[in-house]
Amino acid sequence: QVQLVESGGGLVQAGNSLRLSCVASGRPFGRPAVAWFRQGPGLEREFVAAITWGGSSTMYSDFVKGRFTISRDNAKKTVYLQMNSLKPEDTAVYYCAADLRYYGGESTRYGYWGQGTQVTVSS
Repeated sequence: QVQLVESGGGLVQAGNSLRLSCVASGRPFGRPAVAWFRQGPGLEREFVAAITWGGSSTMYSDFVKGRFTISRDNAKKTVYLQMNSLKPEDTAVYYCAADLRYYGGESTRYGYWGQGTQVTVSS
């Protein structure tokens, strides 16, 4: 069974940075695309960023472009989300998701999910 575990969340002041990590473990997983989603209080889950297996293609939601960077280290089975210039509206639980057949922004298309890590940005 494949497991995804997020880490790196916490409480930060607006304008600061955090780096989230998503580590895959368990049975061999092939070459999945990985995405980050987030769900703020009282809000629906929304797409943040995604990256292909080789890292040659990435995509971002408009509200994080220029501030967040997704990257991966396949040797470490880890995908990162570097978040700079954080804003209070970035407060949410951040989830990583993976899938062997899909790369994009639709959460329902990802078959594997982590449990999430809380990010809180104070003003």
